[in-house]
Amino acid sequence: MSSKIRVRYAPSPTGELHIGNARTALFNYLFARHNGGEFIIRTEDTDTRRNLEYGEASQLDNLSWLGIDWDESPLNPGEHGPYRQSERLSIYQPLIDQLIEEDKAYKCYMTEDELEAEREAQRARGEMPHYGGQHSNLTQEERDAFEAEGRVPAIRFRVPANEIYEFEDMVKGKVSFESKNISGDWVIQKKDGMPTYNFAVAVDDHFMEISHVLRGDDHIANTPKQMMIYDAFGWEYPNFGHMTLIVNSETNKKLSKRDGGILQFIEQYRRLGYLPEAMFNFITLLGWSPKGEDEIFSKEEFIEIFDVDRLSTSPAAFDAKKLEWINNTYVKAASLDEIVDLSLPHLQEAGLIDGEPDKKEIEWARKLVSLYHDEMSYGAQIVDLSTLFFNNDLHIDEASKEELSQETASVVIDAMAEKLEALPEAEFVSENIKPLTKEIQKETGVKGRKLFMPIRIAVSGQMHGPDLPSVIEVLGKEKALDHIKQVKTQMN
Repeated sequence: MSSKIRVRYAPSPTGELHIGNARTALFNYLFARHNGGEFIIRTEDTDTRRNLEYGEASQLDNLSWLGIDWDESPLNPGEHGPYRQSERLSIYQPLIDQLIEEDKAYKCYMTEDELEAEREAQRARGEMPHYGGQHSNLTQEERDAFEAEGRVPAIRFRVPANEIYEFEDMVKGKVSFESKNISGDWVIQKKDGMPTYNFAVAVDDHFMEISHVLRGDDHIANTPKQMMIYDAFGWEYPNFGHMTLIVNSETNKKLSKRDGGILQFIEQYRRLGYLPEAMFNFITLLGWSPKGEDEIFSKEEFIEIFDVDRLSTSPAAFDAKKLEWINNTYVKAASLDEIVDLSLPHLQEAGLIDGEPDKKEIEWARKLVSLYHDEMSYGAQIVDLSTLFFNNDLHIDEASKEELSQETASVVIDAMAEKLEALPEAEFVSENIKPLTKEIQKETGVKGRKLFMPIRIAVSGQMHGPDLPSVIEVLGKEKALDHIKQVKTQMN
């Protein structure tokens, strides 16, 4: 094994990048970069039935969007390639042949129907289903007979008897497995000639000189099988680390792809207009904690402070509200132009802004987004936040009607309507609108809540919202006056 730290993220191209997989990639990336090591991506694509044409490209694209870069991959191969398992069959086959030759593996001709019948019988007896080893010691004549029937064998690895597989896990500490608890001799090569996961991953990690294998806790049961392959060839183990699983913060249950209450794919957050820096920050805190109380860090800061010893031994809670808070922190720190770029596609998709807006429309959209810049957690929120600018009918609620029942409400609303009407279109900007309430206060003697609240409700239909002069400017003279007219009607 190389003395240099080399870690890998090995996705299957069967779908988009999941939050859990993104975390695995991110922790490996931070571990490598913190220690001056190398981060490798290889594609585990031997499950040809489930592979998607866009799977690999989608994974790499979303990793790149998050801000993760890599040293070797299918797109920028190094000296340890190929980087797709489907292109490494010539590496696997001689090793499988060697195991058969050394009687560490053997051909099993059992059909799926026979295996299922065995499992059913075991369940009926209350046993854990497992392979019983029926074909572990076939004679040459028996093998010839099965092949004459047209049976194609799978290759099974002989599980050593009475062995203990023990390792020091980077997260969990000392972990131990007994070989007798492995569910029988396991398949290392399927009937279609493809290697199985546990065989291929051990071979790949060895030949790619992977020094540390950092992955999710759901892989820990695979570790002894992979250690068997290392032992069979006399290879040195990598260092293993198994991160605790991510759970739903509300149910405390493992985050499942079937859990409809949480968006779980990076692409979904990307489409909603989340910022990649915020996603990077949030995911890093899923099962890892820095020293101190701070929770907002740049990628460069995370690389500097990342310590694998601070990986949590407790499940990581996925808190959607915390994600929104972190993203809002980044949104507030971002430039208005960046947030406009995030928001505009959602206004267009909702049909609120023209698909090819002219310069005037873009400038108006910029003013609109500026009203909610500090409030937004992600780009798509602009559609719901800004409804008052697109609804033609204004309806006020009971609380607003209560505010408007004050005897001075009509006085200040009428005064504002007159002043807005008198303001020329060319001068209809917040700087000129802001002094109007002061003028109305002087003219009517009404001040405080009785002055500001009726005007806000009359113009926006809401008791709370962004800076009112800016709201009026973005509404425009015609719409602002129409709103006042609608509210006056509902007051009567």
